[in-house]
Amino acid sequence: MRGLLAAALAGGVMAPAAVADAAPAAAPVTRIHTDGVRFVDDSGRVVLLHGVNNVDKEPPYLNAGDGLTVTADDAALLAGHGFNTVRLGVSFDALMPTKGVVDTAYLDRVAGVVDTLAEYGIHTVLDNHQDGLSKVWGGNGFPEWAIHARPGAGEPNVGFPLFYLMPSMNAGWDEVWNNSYGALDYLGDALGALAAKMSGHPGAMGIELLNEPWPGTAFLSCFPNGCPGFDVKYQAAMQKLTDAVRGRNGDLMVLWEPNVTWNETMPSNLGKNPPISAPDIAFAPHDYCVPSQLAIYMNLPTFLRGLCPMQQDKTWGNIDALTAHTQLPTLVTEFGDGDATVLRNTLIRADDRFVSWQYWTYTSRFGAGGPKPDPFLGDIGKQLVRTYPRATAGTPGRMIFDPDTGDFAYRYTPRAGSGPTEIYTSDVHYPDGYAVRVDGGHVTSAAGARVVTVDADASTPVTVYVNRPGSKGATVPSGPIGTGSASGSASGSAGSGSASGSADSGSGSGSGTGSAR
Repeated sequence: MRGLLAAALAGGVMAPAAVADAAPAAAPVTRIHTDGVRFVDDSGRVVLLHGVNNVDKEPPYLNAGDGLTVTADDAALLAGHGFNTVRLGVSFDALMPTKGVVDTAYLDRVAGVVDTLAEYGIHTVLDNHQDGLSKVWGGNGFPEWAIHARPGAGEPNVGFPLFYLMPSMNAGWDEVWNNSYGALDYLGDALGALAAKMSGHPGAMGIELLNEPWPGTAFLSCFPNGCPGFDVKYQAAMQKLTDAVRGRNGDLMVLWEPNVTWNETMPSNLGKNPPISAPDIAFAPHDYCVPSQLAIYMNLPTFLRGLCPMQQDKTWGNIDALTAHTQLPTLVTEFGDGDATVLRNTLIRADDRFVSWQYWTYTSRFGAGGPKPDPFLGDIGKQLVRTYPRATAGTPGRMIFDPDTGDFAYRYTPRAGSGPTEIYTSDVHYPDGYAVRVDGGHVTSAAGARVVTVDADASTPVTVYVNRPGSKGATVPSGPIGTGSASGSASGSAGSGSASGSADSGSGSGSGTGSAR
């Protein structure tokens, strides 16, 4: 996954508090494309995406009421909290359970979920998910028929994530990258069929070609500074799959992940040999902290999480470097894993760079045994449900949001003729309403709207402030996007608001958690 009353005269006009809408009105979704390092909508507005993962890894896959897959009620909950994207897991195993035969009933179920989310203004990234290559190793993703390698007699398998070190699994990954038995060809056919199915479904934003690809026996060459030799082979595979998708649907964005040693801070060499020249490609890294993951999965001491800021700074430095040489936009398609402190590190760095994200993970609250408590009313929700510019009619500048106070400030340079700028106002952070002030523009949305819409008064920069009534508000950080260090704490004075309203908020507890797989 909206705003307030009208209009600022010279310094702003205060209006009486109004009761805010409980949920944002869903605008019809339109295709999102890339434009340099940004995502843009059909009006040319720069889009910022905040969302979640929903990944069903086991058969019968995406069946309504299975307690995993998002429903219309889930979509309403997500949209109400301002989320405008979902990374929906799909599976090669589900797409082509029999060699060469696409399961059209599964494609229908995927399209149904995409359309349901679109009704609530949510864009879907279709994530070709795998963990551990195949069920052969107790993982998921590639059909058993597509991989010839098998575990050796007595070969130990300790499960995720260390099963990636198994010699037999590495042999299986080598088959993929060498296309020894046609696995890439068949995967291209499956993803091409998925792409064709998405024609006429504008909620489908794009296809992420492969989740967390492992280098196989080349993995040791990736340490300590990345593996340019393997990444050449890997990029060729990504281009092959991109061509297969584009051959069936030329309007669909394609998202490339780095090889998964990225999660251990190894840089990616995608786009260096050769440059990436195809249009509408986006970069889809993950931001996990290894010490936090070790604490979660291997019961190591939690104090190790204190190392996370240093590791995550390196990951974001790698994002900066790849952005600089490829000029691709970034969508961080996994992060968080239920650790509120670590996900805060991600969100601060993403805000500082105007980077989109999808949190890991969300499971249906309205499936079997539901409804379950709203997971966004606890500590994790306080971080994830944010006031943010979901569409900017111009060039984004710096922004800041303080999840402790709800103070928000954002500056952009307007461009005429592309519609209003839209600021989603958090339904979690303003229990007694909020005030909004605009310098260089004016509010055009109705009193109490969940999304503040703003029009510029001229071509000069516009600054939007949102805060709780009586708060001193936030000050926009100085400097261009991606420079300096965002502290996550709003400071300074936003001055007087031009309008105020009341945003509904609930109470309760719970958090979206899950395995980073």
